[in-house]
Formats: sequence, structure tokens, C-alpha cells
Amino acid sequence: MNLEISKVANLPTSYGDFKIQSFKENDKEHLAIFTNTIPNIPTVRIHSECLTGDVFKSIKCDCGEQLDYALKTIQKDGGIVIYLRQEGRGIGLFNKVNAYSLQDLGHDTMMANELLGFEQDYRKYEVADEILKYFNIKRINLMTNNPLKLNSLKEVTIEKRVPVIMNSCKYNYEYLEVKKERMGHLL
Repeated sequence: MNLEISKVANLPTSYGDFKIQSFKENDKEHLAIFTNTIPNIPTVRIHSECLTGDVFKSIKCDCGEQLDYALKTIQKDGGIVIYLRQEGRGIGLFNKVNAYSLQDLGHDTMMANELLGFEQDYRKYEVADEILKYFNIKRINLMTNNPLKLNSLKEVTIEKRVPVIMNSCKYNYEYLEVKKERMGHLL
């Protein structure tokens, strides 16, 4: 995999002080947000971009809450958030908004994608392996509920899975049920 790698910069946040570095893969610019000191077995969150949840704090999903929780945890324990630019499970923002419209009509998240002609999930995690290799990380504690992430990482040993369980609400309850029942998420 051919990655273009940026310089490291400081990233002061409301969670604490981090470092940030970008990894450019073709037209996608991913990020590593990490603590000044990375432990031998760091806590790692591989987070796929969700503009509506991460930035606008939508409660149609649990993405923004998961990212907040990950940044707090990693600030405390030491580690890395790998932020992958694969919006809407890989279908992009435009198509995600169209899927939201279908969800407003009563279709679940997977059915909405299927009605738009997409598979349930186009996300890939190979670049996360490359980023971890760049940091010379061989063993991690992985913050995830997604079994695809557990099975996709080939370059590191996952010492333990750290669950990222968020409370549901009336706006995301069905979404979380679909993730659990149809996508196999460990909720």
C-alpha cells in the first residue's frame, strides 16, 4: 500500500493534548490522533468517519458518542484513534443522506442502503494495519463492537477487545438493533 505521510502536529482538544498525523491513501486522507506517549500495548480505536454523528452530534447513530468515549479513554490510558475517511459505511455522504431519507420512511439502515443499490458495508481496514505498522505497534487493546475489525487486522495481535457500549435512545434504538442482529456487532 502506498501511503503519503504528513508531519506530526500538536492537537490540543477539550479531551486533552494529542498529536495528529495524516496518512493519504489515494484520494482518502485518514488521521492518527495519539497521545504524546504511546504504551507498549496501546488502546486503539479505529473509527470510520461519520460527519453527522462526529461533528453535528446526530443521535440517529452512536458514532459521535463512540468517538467522544474513545478520545477520553485514549487520553487517560494512552493510545491512538485511527480516523478512517469512509463515510456512511463506505457509500459517501451524498448517498448516506439519501439513505437517511429512506430511513425516515421506515426502512432500516441496511435496507436503505440496499434500496440505493449498495451492499451493507464497504469499509476496509487494511490502511489501519499500515498505520499501526508505521508506529511500530505489534499488540493492541482494540476499542470496538464490530467483529469485522477484529478479523480484518492482520499485522497486529489484539490482546483484548474493549467494548464501546453507548446508551440507546428513541432515535437510534432500531439502528443499534440492526447493528447487533444483522451485522453481528457485539452490543
